[in-house]
Amino acid sequence: MECGYVGILTVDLHLPGAGSLKAKRKELLRVRNGLARRFSCAVAEVDHHDLWQRAGLTLAVVGRTAAETAQRLEDAERRLHGDEWFQVVGSSREVIAVEPEPAARWGS
Repeated sequence: MECGYVGILTVDLHLPGAGSLKAKRKELLRVRNGLARRFSCAVAEVDHHDLWQRAGLTLAVVGRTAAETAQRLEDAERRLHGDEWFQVVGSSREVIAVEPEPAARWGS
């Protein structure tokens, strides 16, 4: 019995137009809010906190099927590649099946 899938997208961004940490934070807030609204996901800045022109983001989605989850990750990555304010210089995707522990199953 499967309980769904978790998809994880990690991206490394180069923000050539950011002239300060304040400008970087403003753009990342726009990106995070847009992704969360569009793809019903959680987004966090996970790397390069103290650099003006770099950012590492991780996005997580939950879906009923592996295909649905993988498609949402692909769509989110395509949207990031289409943003003109930064460049995606690296990315990785992973889809993980979530299965309940035997003791947590109903009727056990």
